[in-house]
Amino acid sequence: MRATSLLRTLLALPRTVVTGFEFDAESLIIDVKPTWRHARCGDCQRKSPCEGRRLRYWRHLDLGGIKCRLRYAIRRVNCSRCGVKTEAVPWAESGSWFTRPFEMHTTYLAKVTDKTTVTKLMRISWVTVGKIIQRVVARQRGDGDHLDELRIIGVDELSYRRHHKYVTVVVDHARGVVVWAAEGKSAATLNQFFTALGAERSAKLEAVTIDMSAAYIKAVSEATPEATIIFDRFHIQRKAHDALDAVRRDEVREAAPADKKALKKTRWPLQKNPWNLSELEEKKLSELQRTNKRIYRAYLLKETLAAVLDSRFLSIARMKLDEWLAWASRSRLTPFVKLARTIRKYREGILEYVRGRLNNGRVEGLNGKIRTITRRSYGFHSSDALISMIFLCCGGVHAYPAHVYPFWTH
Repeated sequence: MRATSLLRTLLALPRTVVTGFEFDAESLIIDVKPTWRHARCGDCQRKSPCEGRRLRYWRHLDLGGIKCRLRYAIRRVNCSRCGVKTEAVPWAESGSWFTRPFEMHTTYLAKVTDKTTVTKLMRISWVTVGKIIQRVVARQRGDGDHLDELRIIGVDELSYRRHHKYVTVVVDHARGVVVWAAEGKSAATLNQFFTALGAERSAKLEAVTIDMSAAYIKAVSEATPEATIIFDRFHIQRKAHDALDAVRRDEVREAAPADKKALKKTRWPLQKNPWNLSELEEKKLSELQRTNKRIYRAYLLKETLAAVLDSRFLSIARMKLDEWLAWASRSRLTPFVKLARTIRKYREGILEYVRGRLNNGRVEGLNGKIRTITRRSYGFHSSDALISMIFLCCGGVHAYPAHVYPFWTH
């Protein structure tokens, strides 16, 4: 077998002819060319007249541990539709300096491991990895509209850098994937999603799960007034936990030195579910019932609100929530009085949770995965790089190692 035929087999690149090779100080350089004769536009693939050539190199997967580069005198074409462009080549995307197998293998590694490993294995910088991911994600998401058939969505924000840098994430509850993301957490940010969705598809939305963000409420109400807004129960319960902790801190601060012993080590027993309490923690709460009735009243308010949200019947939940609001309002516990005002304001959206049992749990779960990605990457300086990683790991975008399935041949 000739060396050029062997190299063509090893490269496994479709519609590519190997014409020669040579070694330089650090790599194997393989001369290639397309199997077609007439130059094609790199954007629209139309046959176009050639206006000159320029030597270009593309990085390919290593061969036997040796860095491999493809070399070809690429033609410049004058496309009647796109103007002056470089020609299309079968081994790489237009404008990329890496072959498709190299980009996909890099993307797969970035999906499953940390950035240091990717940069060492592929011998490229982390900035280059980010750009490759953006290209692969854009290629896989393509023109196919991933916003079709949305019925129930969840919206939440995610902090990705200090100094209040946020990304808004929209999740399809039916598929459990992120369908849209953009930098910011304002009403204007979410309006970008509804603009991309369009009025016709926005009108088909049945429900939107969100936290009690005024900006998101405004954007959803204006864009899709027919959709039911459901407030996430776990955000509500979190506020009740925070109110309880605020009461406990106030009582500890104001307690006499002799009474502080009874309040010591009560924070976590107060926050835990009753069925998760140990025998010692149950004893601690029993003692607290005798020694500090204000904290114990706050504890009962927290547990009662959770029981209300556990209701299976809307009419019962509505009645019990009204009773809870009256109790909290006259409890003389300032944090719970404030919480009662908040819950009264968003009462109907909270009760919608009881009707359909929908919450932002799926969104929060994906946000937890995104935070893991952020930590694994030691943070992101660019929201574009983070959004590409979100789509890659949580948006249904597939990535494979180079040897699994040569989908770039299709």
